[in-house]
Amino acid sequence: MTVSTTPTLEGQPIQQYLGIVTGEVIVGANLFRDLFANIRDIVGGRSGSYERILSDARKQAIEEIQAECAAMGGNAVVGIDLDYEVIGDTGSMLMVSASGTAVKV
Repeated sequence: MTVSTTPTLEGQPIQQYLGIVTGEVIVGANLFRDLFANIRDIVGGRSGSYERILSDARKQAIEEIQAECAAMGGNAVVGIDLDYEVIGDTGSMLMVSASGTAVKV
């Protein structure tokens, strides 16, 4: 299934707009991962553990919109928007949300 942040797909005219599809993934941060990320922040460098979590959450959110699109009879999602938000009283959770328009091309 084609997914795109653009409103159209070059060379593939949209035959039918089916509606908005959404996917949300909320992940919690692990105490030990937080500790090592804080140490990494102090000494510099990238936090590979957080990057992997973000990447996995983004992929899951996109998979959710693809599944919702397929259930609507679509074969592509256009205009995808990805948002990231820290949530929870202590900011210990991360939400990744994806939305877009299910279409038939």
